[in-house]
Formats: sequence, structure tokens, C-alpha cells
Amino acid sequence: MTRTLAQWLAYQEGVNPRSIELGLERVRAVWQRMGAPPIARHVITVGGTNGKGSTVALLEAMVQAAGKRTGAFTSPHLLAYNERVRIDGRDVDDAALVGAFERIEAARGQGPAAPIPLTYFEFGTLAALDLFARASVDVAVLEVGLGGRLDAVNIIDADVAVITTVDLDHVDWLGPDRDSIGREKAGIARAGRPAIVGEALPPDGLLAMLGAVGAQVQRAGVDFHVDRLAHGWRWRHHDGTTMELPDPALAAPVQYANAAAAIAALRALDPGVLGADPQAAVAAALEQVQVRARLQCLGGDPALYVDVGHNPQAARALAQWLDGAPRGRVHAVFGALSDKDVAGVMGSLGARVDHWHLAGLDQDTPRGLPAQALVEALQAALPGAPHTAHGDVGSALEAARAAAHAGDCILAFGSFFVASAVLSSRRG
Repeated sequence: MTRTLAQWLAYQEGVNPRSIELGLERVRAVWQRMGAPPIARHVITVGGTNGKGSTVALLEAMVQAAGKRTGAFTSPHLLAYNERVRIDGRDVDDAALVGAFERIEAARGQGPAAPIPLTYFEFGTLAALDLFARASVDVAVLEVGLGGRLDAVNIIDADVAVITTVDLDHVDWLGPDRDSIGREKAGIARAGRPAIVGEALPPDGLLAMLGAVGAQVQRAGVDFHVDRLAHGWRWRHHDGTTMELPDPALAAPVQYANAAAAIAALRALDPGVLGADPQAAVAAALEQVQVRARLQCLGGDPALYVDVGHNPQAARALAQWLDGAPRGRVHAVFGALSDKDVAGVMGSLGARVDHWHLAGLDQDTPRGLPAQALVEALQAALPGAPHTAHGDVGSALEAARAAAHAGDCILAFGSFFVASAVLSSRRG
């Protein structure tokens, strides 16, 4: 009996008792059983702490603007699982995913031994690879799920690796400091192939490991630069290449760095991938690309913004945006998972938030923090900060709307679960 997509996803959650199991042996073995076909003419892998999803979308849009066929794999999703796998900018349909899962299931069960126990994420990674290979895409862009060296996407030898940023997150898996985390993320690079470093002050551990791998490193602020202009900006490379470009449609100031890294990656990949007029392709992409829940404005007055930022580095980027944005009072709708540096996130926003509407996520996931834990974290990070506690995101959002006035800003962030709940409420 053929399973529906929902049935396949439920099934995958029980195949491997561990939701996260880093390592390449199991997923590589299944991929080899599937024939391990080339997934695209060119492959770009994107890792980093923050900025991965935006950089994938920018790469995808730039290549499409040049008339090339793209595949993009990202995670997690916000509203529907299909968001994780895109071909030519469109989410693949249920039937395509079901077909891929059936092929994966057949491959993992081959041989006399017990079937290979894949995780939920590994099923999705293999489905994306399978569908890209069957679609004959020109450029496949793969987002790393966790870390880099042992993440499932690293079974593919990418032509170019991009490391957007490195900061503290997933420390139980990746290490306690930026150096150790950077070394893990450098694992997506390959000897003799370009590795694009998207932040100006990367940790020494990242650079040392890229050097040990033998990657051809290009660094933001060293090999390529962003010059902000009165209108638009200039991308500049040390080889003398420049592009005069419009401001990104994506709102956050960090999107200039993400766009600059994307341009550097495509030029390092193949000078011809952006077509006869690279500047025009990049400009068209910058003006059009949108990514859900990356400082996404959902309209209204007070304006409602939603962002998936969930660690101190992402919070600092939100703080930079708030410092430059005309606004009234800021109402934060905030929820978080138990493995996050909640106090660090709150401290990074500081007095910019006038009232915290704290939303418990313990009903959404076993990893979700209850509202009382958020209250305690806030009192430790920002003693005396105005706040109210709510059992879920919907209640917190309703309270924020009731408290805010015209000209104020409601900023919902802290987790993909927060962003998903807000977007779902708007859709409904």
C-alpha cells in the first residue's frame, strides 16, 4: 500500500530512535546503493551558524536570473515539508517526495543485514539528492543541517563551499567555542576547491582547518568587499571585478554580507554561470528574492515582523536592524528551545525591546521551554524588563497586538516554531 507524504514522515520519525545522529557511513551506504548519480553539473554547499537559508535563496535566485536550472535543499521547514526541496524555485510536490522515499526505502533494505537506520533528516537529504539528479539541474545548492563535517549533505563533494558565519550554537554537538565550531563547519570544504568565508572576522579554528584541508579560501573583507553607497552598493573583488548593485529586497543589514558571499561563490564556481551579463543577473535576483521568516514584514500597523533568529549572533543582527529602523515601541513575541542560549539572545536585544511577550513552546516540542523558564532567563539577563508570560505563541501574539499602538513594531522571533506559528496564523 502506497503511503501518503504525511505517513512517510511519521514513519521516518520511528526508523531511527535518535533524532540527530551525526556521521556519514549510513547515509553514504544508502546513497551508493541508489547508484550515487551526479546530482547537478555544479554543486554548492552552504554551512554556517546564521545566514544559510538566505544565502541559499540568493544563490538560487542569481542562477535562475541567468537562465540556469536550479535545485535547492534547505531545512527545517516552516509550513510544509515540501519547502525543503525546490527545483527551479518551486517546492516539489507530494508525489515526487513519496517516489523518492520509496526508492530510499528500497535501497536501505537491500542485502541480508537489517535495514540501515536513517534519521528523518537523512531521508530528506537523500530525497533531495535523488530528485535533483532526476531533474538534471545545472546548479544544486545544499544547506548544511548541523555543523558540516558529519552532516548528511557532506557525502557530496561540493565544487564550492560557503561558510556564512560562525558563532555559538549547538554547542553540545559542535564544541564549546567558535574555534571548535569553525573546525566542524570547515569540514564541507574540499582540497583544491574554493571555500568562501562570509564574515570579516572568522575564528582562527575555521581558517586553520580550511588551510589544513587545502581549500582555496576567499574571505569577506580580504578577497571581496561590500561598499555601501548613497543608493545601492558595490561588490568588489581583489582581482579588480566590481558590480554596482541595488539594495537587497531582504531587509536585514546582514543580507549585504550574504549577497556578497553568494556572488563570490558563483564567480569562483564558474565565471559563465551568471551568463553574459553577471551584474544584471545579480541585480535582478537582489530585487526579487524573498525568504520566509527572515525579518519578513507581514504588514499591518503596528507592523508585524517575523524572524527565525534563535542565537545571540542572530539577535545582534536584529539589534542592528532595530537601531537603524524608524519605529515606536518594540513588542517582542519570543519563544525558545531548551538547548539555546536564551539569556544571551535576550541580552543582545537589551533595552531595544520595550515589552517581552514570552511564549511557551513546551506544547509544540519536547525541546520547547515553558513560559516560566523564559521569565527566569529574562530576569537574569535583563532585570526589571517588562514582560508577560503566555502558554503559547498564539496567546503571546494576541497580547502583543492588544498592547501595541500605531507606529509600534511587533517582532516575533526565537525559534522556527515561533515563526511557523505566526505564519500559520496569518495564513488561516
